Amino acid sequence: MSDTRTEKFDFMSLRKPFAIISLLLVVASIVVLGMRGLNFGLDFTGGTSVELEYAEALELDDVREALTDAGYEDFVVQNFGSDTLVLIRMQEAGDDELGRSILADMQNRSDIDVELVSSEFVGSQVGDELKESSGLGMLLALAVVLIYVGMRFQFKFGIASVIPLAHDVIIVLGLFALFQWTFDLTVLAALLAVIGYSLNDTIVIMDRIRENFRKLRIDDPEETVNLSIHETINRTINTSLTTLLVLMALYFLGGEAINNFAITLAIGVIVGTYSSIYVSANLLVALGVTRTDMVVPPKEGIAGEGEEEEAPPEWLNRM
Repeated sequence: MSDTRTEKFDFMSLRKPFAIISLLLVVASIVVLGMRGLNFGLDFTGGTSVELEYAEALELDDVREALTDAGYEDFVVQNFGSDTLVLIRMQEAGDDELGRSILADMQNRSDIDVELVSSEFVGSQVGDELKESSGLGMLLALAVVLIYVGMRFQFKFGIASVIPLAHDVIIVLGLFALFQWTFDLTVLAALLAVIGYSLNDTIVIMDRIRENFRKLRIDDPEETVNLSIHETINRTINTSLTTLLVLMALYFLGGEAINNFAITLAIGVIVGTYSSIYVSANLLVALGVTRTDMVVPPKEGIAGEGEEEEAPPEWLNRM
């Protein structure tokens, strides 16, 4: 069995170079966030949302060109529900009067009949509250994960689960700051989904690491972690590829309204798959996890005196 293991790829042999790469990516992301900041959408900054209905479908580029010719700036144009419904969002403050003004400009620059469906203004105070609530929500999610994994496994596992989640979120936010992609509520929802996806991937590997520490009599943590990664790598890759195929379909076929949602999740899946191997497992080794950490304490009066470890369950012995 030892010969078979040595023929497999040694993931942990590259843990130090990848630790440096992860650290550089996180630092670079924080620097970019500090220098450029996020390009917050109207959900956070406030602004006007105008919904128009055309008699027939038209190209969104024509709508953008008409708005530019009319002198409007900092706007987002996308279909809303159907090809004939167009949603125009801009940071300019306004109400029904601005909506009617945009309607008149669109009528003058298009041969297709168009009607004003709605015109709403979202104040910046709502956006500020959303920023604060979303930040607190993400911190709360990480805290709950730390507590859950610490109780479910062991405190070292909790640390090795939360840090990769923060690693994934920071890198995704860094890319949004670098390319100035619009950060709106759909992106926030995708970030929370990234946390859930990355955590699920990490828990699968950690559960196998714990089982192997208890089942196998191997004193080398790196060898146990390597074996656990090999036993779960097919599941990890297949799940990631399947998820990416769905996200690519959403990105190319789902319309502009969910493009940022799809690309956020796609980046999160890639980064999360990487971090579950080369950040989470790497941290476990760095924290010095050993078989002793996995020993189940004896139950007095049941397991007997002087017994060091509870016998593993029957289903584990059959694996």
